[in-house]
Amino acid sequence: MDSPTTYAPPADEAARIRARVDSLHLPGIIDVHTHFMPQRVLDKVWAYFDSAGPLIGRPWPIAYRTSEEERLATLRSFGVRAFPSLNYPHKPGMAAWLNAWSGDFADDHPDVLRSATFYPEPGAADEVRSAIASGTQLFKVHVQVGDYDMADPLLEDVWTVLEEAGTPVITHAGNGPAPGTFTGPQAVRRLLARHPELTLVIAHMGMPDYGEFLDICAEHPRVHLDTTMAFTAFTEEATPFPTDRLDDLRALGDRVLFGSDFPNIPYPYLEAVDAVIGLGLGDEWARAVLHDNAARLLRL
Repeated sequence: MDSPTTYAPPADEAARIRARVDSLHLPGIIDVHTHFMPQRVLDKVWAYFDSAGPLIGRPWPIAYRTSEEERLATLRSFGVRAFPSLNYPHKPGMAAWLNAWSGDFADDHPDVLRSATFYPEPGAADEVRSAIASGTQLFKVHVQVGDYDMADPLLEDVWTVLEEAGTPVITHAGNGPAPGTFTGPQAVRRLLARHPELTLVIAHMGMPDYGEFLDICAEHPRVHLDTTMAFTAFTEEATPFPTDRLDDLRALGDRVLFGSDFPNIPYPYLEAVDAVIGLGLGDEWARAVLHDNAARLLRL
């Protein structure tokens, strides 16, 4: 069996990223989409990427396949000042212990944003209330991996709690990198029709349906987009961002947040940063995306 493929980032990557941060006069980067997981969960995630599983569909060499402490040190060396663990369940009975792990991880590392998750199962709303009471700053849902309908009756009270609390929810509900049973912009529209005050952060800019998710964002003032994997050469090869929507992206610049998917990206972190800056939408726009919007939304 072949050994897992890992992409080796450039040796001077940290210095180059910090140079970008300094040139924009930022105190650092806030990355709203990183993953730190219990090791046995992360091992399964990495194995799935290594196999180019059906939800991925292409070779995916992981750039930062290192120990937990090394990964923390790597982000800090880049000047990333805040980042979450973003665990998510794929079956009932996982959310509570993932939330306990994520809470302990945030307690142990002051620069880690406290995150939590949920799944359509009895008691989900109580679990979400408890997470909010414990100081959770954002939630993560992965409709594609979890393979559940956001309209599941077991989630109705969850959405009500989140709507009232205003806690952001990083939401992977787009059809990329492969459609799921319950993914797509219409699923998000149906959710917002019932809960219009939800604070959603649409992961991956909603790729490949960028335009429809830009429209959703424009129509709903509490909906945001994260840049995770968008605009990079790896993604542009398969699902390019429509250049005729760049003006709309600029106009929504106060609701676009930087995300990377670290450590599970098949290219250097530098490319994610440069992909945002390289859009040419101006230094003010880049500053807002790389830091200021998340700082405001998460009250950092």
